[in-house]
Amino acid sequence: MTKLRIGIVGLGMAVTPHARGLMDLADTVEVAHAFSPSAERRAAFAGRFPFPLADSLDAILDDRTVDAVLVLTPANTHLDIVRRCADAGKHVLLEKPIEITSARAEAVVAVCRAAGVTLGIVLQHRFRPAAMTLAGEIATGALGEIVGCSTVIRLWRPQSYYDEPGRGSFARDGGGVLISQGIHTLDLMLSLAGPIAEVAGSALTSPVHRMETEDMVAAAVRYANGAIGTIDATTAAYPGFPERIELIARNATASLVGTALQIAWHDGRRTEIEPDRSAGGTGADPMAFPHDYHRAVMADFAAAVRAGGKPRVTGEEALKVHRLIDALIEAGRTGERVRVRSD
Repeated sequence: MTKLRIGIVGLGMAVTPHARGLMDLADTVEVAHAFSPSAERRAAFAGRFPFPLADSLDAILDDRTVDAVLVLTPANTHLDIVRRCADAGKHVLLEKPIEITSARAEAVVAVCRAAGVTLGIVLQHRFRPAAMTLAGEIATGALGEIVGCSTVIRLWRPQSYYDEPGRGSFARDGGGVLISQGIHTLDLMLSLAGPIAEVAGSALTSPVHRMETEDMVAAAVRYANGAIGTIDATTAAYPGFPERIELIARNATASLVGTALQIAWHDGRRTEIEPDRSAGGTGADPMAFPHDYHRAVMADFAAAVRAGGKPRVTGEEALKVHRLIDALIEAGRTGERVRVRSD
């Protein structure tokens, strides 16, 4: 089988689990180039990973043997970079969030669609074994109708994390805890429980942090199927705790806690998956998690490109969580109930 040749753009903090995953996938995926505009980052990356370096984005885009580009740059750069990749006929695997606003995110999706290239989004929580097991039980109808779903995202980031220039700002990140950290769990929640119709709640910056955007959100939500629930998200909860998704259904109650799963069935059965042994990135070290789930994202994307199909998390699919985040922020700003866009 011909290997999928990819270029990596962006060699900052996020590159490590991707690079490790790509090393595991060496039989099917080949890294043709790795690029950062920072010579210092290129040198540091070369000291850790055995991939060829490029000195410009053009070097990647001009290489006709490159099939796809993995984009790991700050969110506010995504639209411009993705547009250039799409114009060059390269498929794109894009680190979350799609962009810093939903309008720019929609533009990213549109340029890839117009160019006929595959766009995948790195939202790796869907690829955790516990999450996939629960998704399977829901898909078969075994759980029955979902009547309630609540999500708790209580993470910790020290002030030093937000002291990095641009971090926690609208201009670079597009927001705070929702779009930078909580987006993973919120995306997983939507993939399990279905779309949310409306939200009401609060979103604010707590005294724990000096930052521009929100670090604390509490909301009541109503799902499109009539189910109800809550969303509780923060980066001010020391020392950080596993994210929780609690599903109440007609035939069982399911608790997805980090990488662990417990399903208590009405007939007395129990389904359990033990957690992995990592910290899960919930505390001061946001990269304290295994690279297995990133590897699964990249394997899924590579298979989709080869088959001419769709990856599990497409751009259109990821827009759903962006629109939910918009509604949560708007509800916090106005103090009113806000409808979630469904288009």
